[in-house]
Amino acid sequence: QVQLVESGVGLVQAGGSLRLSCAASGRAFSMYAMGWFRQAPGKEREFVATISRSGGTVYYADSVKGRCTISRDNAKNTVYLQIDSLTPEDTAIYTCAARTSGLTATTPRAFDYWGQGTQVTVSS
Repeated sequence: QVQLVESGVGLVQAGGSLRLSCAASGRAFSMYAMGWFRQAPGKEREFVATISRSGGTVYYADSVKGRCTISRDNAKNTVYLQIDSLTPEDTAIYTCAARTSGLTATTPRAFDYWGQGTQVTVSS
């Protein structure tokens, strides 16, 4: 069993940046691929970014590509998400997820463990 806890600044101005952290419990973190998803009000959950267990492979959604960086520190059992040039369209609940397969994935059903999510609001 893996527990995931997200943290980060909740309110950001448009044009600014956010950096979210997701801390995982357990010793197997380095074996898991990790992902970030978000869900805006009235919309379905959407993929944001994913990173392989080694950190060597990453993928981004088109909506954040070029202004988003996912990274991980296996020594700290933590995965990070940074998004720059924020717009109000980035407002959502951001949730991290772990996949017991070490390979990246972009669909929610591919992930086995989920955090509770953290609200990010981008003000215009």
